[in-house]
Amino acid sequence: MLDLTTEKGKYISAALALAAERPWGDVTLAEIASRAGATLVGLKAQFASKADILSAFVAMVDDEVLARAPRREEGQAARDALFEVVMSRFDVLEPWKPAIRSITQSGLPDPSQIATVLTSSRWMLEAAGIGSGGLEGAARTAGLTSVYGAVFRIWLDDDDPGLARTMAALDRRLRRGERTMQRAEDMMKGAQRMAAALFGAAETVRSRMDGSRTSPHRRDETGDQPGAAPSTGVPPGA
Repeated sequence: MLDLTTEKGKYISAALALAAERPWGDVTLAEIASRAGATLVGLKAQFASKADILSAFVAMVDDEVLARAPRREEGQAARDALFEVVMSRFDVLEPWKPAIRSITQSGLPDPSQIATVLTSSRWMLEAAGIGSGGLEGAARTAGLTSVYGAVFRIWLDDDDPGLARTMAALDRRLRRGERTMQRAEDMMKGAQRMAAALFGAAETVRSRMDGSRTSPHRRDETGDQPGAAPSTGVPPGA
């Protein structure tokens, strides 16, 4: 369970309670402060906006998901491990579904929350034992964000306690995403091999050109330049 008894937690709790009662767009910071039994000054010391409150809530959810995530078993497919992590996230969010539905229906999210969503995806990948670093990790993060966003909308309307629709949609999209990511990774590896081959060829040509430019001119045994008249040892004009 999320600990909403902290100083920040009481504002998050108040915001979610108000969102569950009416459209999130109509909720003001002053109302959140009042519901939390505090003042706007107290709220301002913790958050700069409603988007900040939501980002803090998402970060708390991330922590809870990571705490619940089981260690990936040896031989377990990445898709199966990720399925468990994402479903665990929906379990954590379930008590606040009415509030989340109100927030989602309020319109486009604040641009600052895009980074928050991507961060959540990276942590879910790591919780499933899947790397999120480098170019391949960035592609996986973007892919999971797309999958999660699509399934998230289904979860919002899935009132079945067993979340059958949500699980079916998640499994289907993860399988599709797995095939897409495999193709993308194969293409990326092929491009990397081609780039390495081209770089190696360019280095070989450069080394040969450098060698031809720096070869010393041959001199004869007397040290004179090739083609110069042989030295007689007599000073000129003698």
